[in-house]
Amino acid sequence: MKITFIDSIQDCNSCDWNRLWQQTCANGYPFLRYEFLAALEDSHSVSSEQGWQPHHLIIHNSDGELIAALPLYIKSHSWGEYVFDFVWAEAYQRAGLDYYPKLVNAVPFTPCKGPRLLHDESLKSDILWPQISDALDHECRRLSLSGWHSLFLPLDNSRQLQTRYPQRLGCQFHWYNRDYRSFDDFLAQMNSRKRKVIKKERRQISAQEIVFEIKTGTDITPDEWRKFHQFYQLTYAKLSGHGGYLSEEFFQALGINMAGSIVLICAYNSDQKLIAAALNLRDKECLYGRYWGCLEEYNFLHFETCYYQGIDYAIAEGLTRFDAGAQGEHKIARGFEPVLTYSNHAIVEPRFQPAVKEFVQREASDIQSYQRDACNFLPFKN
Repeated sequence: MKITFIDSIQDCNSCDWNRLWQQTCANGYPFLRYEFLAALEDSHSVSSEQGWQPHHLIIHNSDGELIAALPLYIKSHSWGEYVFDFVWAEAYQRAGLDYYPKLVNAVPFTPCKGPRLLHDESLKSDILWPQISDALDHECRRLSLSGWHSLFLPLDNSRQLQTRYPQRLGCQFHWYNRDYRSFDDFLAQMNSRKRKVIKKERRQISAQEIVFEIKTGTDITPDEWRKFHQFYQLTYAKLSGHGGYLSEEFFQALGINMAGSIVLICAYNSDQKLIAAALNLRDKECLYGRYWGCLEEYNFLHFETCYYQGIDYAIAEGLTRFDAGAQGEHKIARGFEPVLTYSNHAIVEPRFQPAVKEFVQREASDIQSYQRDACNFLPFKN
């Protein structure tokens, strides 16, 4: 096998990449498709200027055939990863060392668990990861990077890395479809008080004469993408004081090249004016809530647009899970269950390896305790 690194996904043939994607992501997990990663690069949403320099690892066999690929980025900061290591960076700085740049195996701005290694169906990930790990360790030393980090891995892949690189836990809140026939069937599983609260919130939406339309990529016009990007930027400005990472060109490209994966939930007022929207992507099993924004504030508009409409859609489509995004304890009362996420971290500096290992072990105990406690606040009868 020949392992090399490329500084743009354009340096890899799209058909070769997507052949591996189809063989690895049988459910259609959208975030490792060539078109998604290319949209990030082509729109300059990720670039060296943005602190996300593509540095993808690819593997060819002796016949020159692409047999594995790993999306990689050289990072000059820790934003947009959702696995927070700022305290590690501060510790490096206090020791007179540079934590940045570092190498990250992740989907930029996308804390959705899923495969991080694409490979030919004739190969097994537990065979590939050790060789890839050696190559990444060497690349970190060659480029004077502090280490490499693989984020939001499937549990089996994380365990394959765990023997050499500490595993870090996180907690998110996901909705699961227990063979519900309708939203009311879902509500029927809740205790009376929680059920009444959600019904009241949904009635408020109707009383404000807000109606919804769900659109796929082929239904969304360039002007609607433009408006959605404005909503998205407004949300970031309200929360952080600066604009979002993703450009309008990125969203336009998704609409063209990934139409079948797009689920845009649009909210209209009584004047038929688009006032809010939530962008989701989907595969055969899961709905992934990614971004939302609104032009005007209405009571419970966020909950309806980002959660209840998505649950309605997941039930109607027979999807088994709804990942509505990172964080958000308010999701618990709305039936989203606490689930663990997994990441692994390779640190080059020997002096910091024991400290990072101890950190994630201590943190893991707290995360597991938090998950157990959060389960006690779920709204279900049993």
